[in-house]
Amino acid sequence: MRASEGAVKIYFFLLLMLPLCCSPLVALADPPAGYDFIGYDEGVTQAKASGKPIFLYYGRYGCGYCDKTNKETFSDPGVAKLFKDNYVLVYVDAEGADRLTLPSGEVITEQLFGARLNSLVTPYFMVLKSDGTPIVKIPGYKNIKDMTALHHYAAEGYYKEMPFSEFTKK
Repeated sequence: MRASEGAVKIYFFLLLMLPLCCSPLVALADPPAGYDFIGYDEGVTQAKASGKPIFLYYGRYGCGYCDKTNKETFSDPGVAKLFKDNYVLVYVDAEGADRLTLPSGEVITEQLFGARLNSLVTPYFMVLKSDGTPIVKIPGYKNIKDMTALHHYAAEGYYKEMPFSEFTKK
């Protein structure tokens, strides 16, 4: 095979693969099944209207610890009830290019949101007041006990008294 034939075959292969690489299916993040997560801007609007705090899940497609948390923690009926009943559920895609508006009015991408969190890992979880003010931020895989503690820490106001790490030692 001559060099030009090889180049043509590679060109056509890449041309055929382009739709798959740019497909929205490839770019989708992976929130847990059975939860009605919404985007950041819609979530802030709903939280302000309802007075409910926001539970924010910052994750990405293909994240092993996101998948582990989804399967082992968010599948628990008790965790599901706590979070579905008490929070506006917001999902932000760590690899997403969608724009979101911060409470300050600044518009940034989902990726830049993670940089602002200083998040080098996914998943990354946050509870925010209904006005978007952060209450607590916790990175990494969390089990059922951790997520239940996160809820109680935020909902019962312990965040006003001590850091989450201290709360979880009690």
